[in-house]
Amino acid sequence: MSEKLQVAVAGIGRMGMRHARHFATLTPRAELIAVCSPVQAELDAAKEEFGVRTYLSFDDMLANETTLQAVVVASATTVHAEQAIKAIEQGYHVLCEKPLSTSPEISQTVVDAYRSSIKSYPKQKVMCGFSRRFDASYRDAFTRVSNGDIGTPSVFRSQTCDKLDPSGFFVAYAEFSGGIFVDCSIHDIDLALWFFGEDSKVKSVTAVGITAVQPELRKHNDRDNAVGIIEFYGEKTAQLYCSRMMAAGQMDCTEIFGTNGEIAVNTQPQSNLVNLFESTGVRREIPPDYYGRFREAFVTEANEFTAACLNNLPLPMSLEGAVKAVRTGAALQESLVTGKKIDFDESGNRVEAARL
Repeated sequence: MSEKLQVAVAGIGRMGMRHARHFATLTPRAELIAVCSPVQAELDAAKEEFGVRTYLSFDDMLANETTLQAVVVASATTVHAEQAIKAIEQGYHVLCEKPLSTSPEISQTVVDAYRSSIKSYPKQKVMCGFSRRFDASYRDAFTRVSNGDIGTPSVFRSQTCDKLDPSGFFVAYAEFSGGIFVDCSIHDIDLALWFFGEDSKVKSVTAVGITAVQPELRKHNDRDNAVGIIEFYGEKTAQLYCSRMMAAGQMDCTEIFGTNGEIAVNTQPQSNLVNLFESTGVRREIPPDYYGRFREAFVTEANEFTAACLNNLPLPMSLEGAVKAVRTGAALQESLVTGKKIDFDESGNRVEAARL
């Protein structure tokens, strides 16, 4: 194995370019060698910035990059699973943007491919990029919960709230995103599974939502604001709020309530420690988007993924957990659309609720 991990990025849109920059300039043990995208303009921008080889075809990139070791899949969600599986089957390490797919069944095929591949490539690493697990504040909160500082964690409350984008981006995106719970709340679902334990079992989900500012979302069975409740076996519950209409900027926060206390993360969001004293009062600015809040977490993710690949270290999360997050998000989205509560047995199978 070379001294530096040889990395290629699939998909050089907004998120893909961010990953490319992280591996090219902020991950000392990695080297970005290639990118691919079906959009020539994106390839031209990557070529100018990084000076790497570019491909219009993902398959061509895999076939021609003879020193390639790891692939970052940051393409459209609709091809996450397909590209991840192709890379896995050829023995490459894979970091796949969340979610693995909008479908639980398709997400499971990625896990199945990994389980089959690792027999031939026992040091292969495959991870779904849930960036909040790499955030310093969330890690501190998790350590405190794990140490028993608040007793037994019992109630989890979390939100992901995006700044309002009047351009219509979220309406167009909803056609492929899987819905607000699969796309927007997937991080909160993953956090709930993390803080309650990877073996947590979902008992039921229910959700409601509205289109307060973008009624066009309904044609894609989506909403711009939604609230979901996840009931877990073992007397635990999670409350989720997701929104696409925040006026001030990105507002993501989490609270974990235990039997002896509470831990809160980012309940008063701020870009930095500056307060502005103006004629109308005192205010502080907050990050304009998700990346503004979690940039350092993405950089940590890139470095830890690289170290795991080069040193054969364990990954900080299981691929099976990524499937569980999609399954839960998809169920919440279904409940949102149908208005029905969805129940599961302890094996994760759906069951019909008893009628009184």
